[in-house]
Amino acid sequence: MATPASRNAVSYTLLGPPAESLRAASARAAAAAEKAAAAMPTTGDAFLDLMDAEFNKPAPKPTPAPKKARTENSSPTFVSSGDPCLDFFFHVVPGTPAASVASLLADAWAAEPSTALRLACNLRGVRGTGKSDREGFYAAALWMHGCHPTTLALNAGPVAEFGYLKDLPEILHRIIHGGVSTRTPGKKARLAALGGFVVRSRDGSHRRFVHNRPESRPRRKGNAPRGAETREARVAAANERDRKLSADAAVERRKRRAEAAARAVDRYARDPKYRLLHDCTADLFAKLLAEDLQKLADGKLSDISLAAKWCPSLDSCYDRSTLLCEAIARRLFPKGSAPDLPDDLEDAYYAYRVRERLHKALVPLRRALKLPEIFISAKAWGDVVYKRVASVAMKNYKDLFVKRDKERFESYLADVKSGKAKIAAGALLPHEILASIDSDGVADLQWERMVTDLRALGRLSNCIAVCDVSGSMDGLPMDVCVSLGLLVSELSGEPWHHRVITFSSRPQLHQIPDGTLMEKTNFIRRMEWNMNTDLQAVFDKLLHIAVAGKLTPEQMVKRVFVLSDMEFDLASSRPWETDYEAITRKFTEAGYGAVVPEVVFWNLRDSDSVPVTALQKGVALVSGFSKNMVKVFLDGDGIVTPRGIMDKAISGPEYQKLVVFD
Repeated sequence: MATPASRNAVSYTLLGPPAESLRAASARAAAAAEKAAAAMPTTGDAFLDLMDAEFNKPAPKPTPAPKKARTENSSPTFVSSGDPCLDFFFHVVPGTPAASVASLLADAWAAEPSTALRLACNLRGVRGTGKSDREGFYAAALWMHGCHPTTLALNAGPVAEFGYLKDLPEILHRIIHGGVSTRTPGKKARLAALGGFVVRSRDGSHRRFVHNRPESRPRRKGNAPRGAETREARVAAANERDRKLSADAAVERRKRRAEAAARAVDRYARDPKYRLLHDCTADLFAKLLAEDLQKLADGKLSDISLAAKWCPSLDSCYDRSTLLCEAIARRLFPKGSAPDLPDDLEDAYYAYRVRERLHKALVPLRRALKLPEIFISAKAWGDVVYKRVASVAMKNYKDLFVKRDKERFESYLADVKSGKAKIAAGALLPHEILASIDSDGVADLQWERMVTDLRALGRLSNCIAVCDVSGSMDGLPMDVCVSLGLLVSELSGEPWHHRVITFSSRPQLHQIPDGTLMEKTNFIRRMEWNMNTDLQAVFDKLLHIAVAGKLTPEQMVKRVFVLSDMEFDLASSRPWETDYEAITRKFTEAGYGAVVPEVVFWNLRDSDSVPVTALQKGVALVSGFSKNMVKVFLDGDGIVTPRGIMDKAISGPEYQKLVVFD
């Protein structure tokens, strides 16, 4: 397999294809194996030769059992599952520090590079069984760029399929800026440092920068005298002050852009790892855009990719920090490809012209995609195609649609309710839908679409969720727990449909009443939990019901989803007996040892506790905020081991495209 070319800002220099080095390494390994085989004495009998080889091997060192520790609430637990890959899969959740992500990924990569690469991409996966953990993925990508740059660069295409093409410019930007994101918090901080802030226009279509009022200028109150200055003088002074502020801001912008361009050129020229990733990213965008321009010309509008949507715009943040637009434009429009781009054109003029050509090429492609942003910026509200609005865009723009195009938007929502139209929900996480609940009903419709899509894949047979709404879950983990608990209850068949159990010393089985999404959410939030998280008490309750009702083993609940931060309360009378060990012991003593409910430990918070080891049968260790992980359990197959569930989550066809190169 040939590498993309390694290029600088002006000329192109080819690197050697890594496939040649890989074939050479394979040939050396084969030659070494033949040499070793020739050196080994043989008896002429294949069986005896094999016996000699095996008996003369030193015995493998036994794998030490994972050590035990205690949770924040003193319950015995494990410090590791005993499998570095499973530790990464279970421990990394949204909010896990980047340093922890890197450390866990390094351990996983040292054990199984291919599996570790798949797990890193599983973090980003929006579809399939991915976790939709964007920040966790970016932390993993930065580690890969530092330690395995060729693997990250040559997998640019497959990696982008897990999230979106915009991930690649974001990674390049973070490499240059030491991991700093381009997202809103950083922008607010920079604007505050400049003495101002951004306000949105009344129609919501654009934003503008507003300077703070200088504190040194006192404001006139009431009928205080204005002094000798006339109104014209005051207006002139104010205009002069604004002109000076604008001029200073323009100078500062030009300075920052020049510095950013210099950093981008310098990094590209001196850092071969960065240059390879930059080239692979530009190659990918140029290839997709060239194909899309041809599809546009052929009238195949439905086949156009989203490359134009995610390609950086000229002078955008990504363009200024990486010069990616120039790199893409050079590939799309090489010298000699048009009359105004002759081979002898001076490079400075060439770079300017191809950047403008890229801009002109993106406009019709974006319009063909019918992106809502195009119509919003043009204030063409009547042209917005609501059935084409993506789930995240719908969440962000629904208030604008109600305000500016109320009649058409409400008509569309009515069509969705009646089944005449569909609304997107795929990219939203369950707790994000709950957070956007409003009187317009959009959140209810998106939730219904999400549940319908999952039901089409299967049902959760004989399953129930245990929701941890304790104090340690306060904040985002609590929101995620409520949303996933509600989701599991709606996907579960009878008799557990719309039922959940609380964590408590006195756990209770609750039936969620019918109602709006807001009413269901509030019901779960207000469930009593008695200020503790006693996991054993939950299973004691299930066992008591089975014994008292003389249930047959087949009637026992099959699977329990434990949505928690894994910091369970001390409940066992036996020292260092973990909660799951105590649960299995009690079920066995009661005659239900063969049908101990399968347990899905679903981690929702950055925690060091691991309730079971990697080979424990009948248990799964999963984590994250995405509903996609539920898909692993929809087929009705039994849980084998935590490792088996992890392998299943990263076995989709998209993972087969990933290759480790270094």
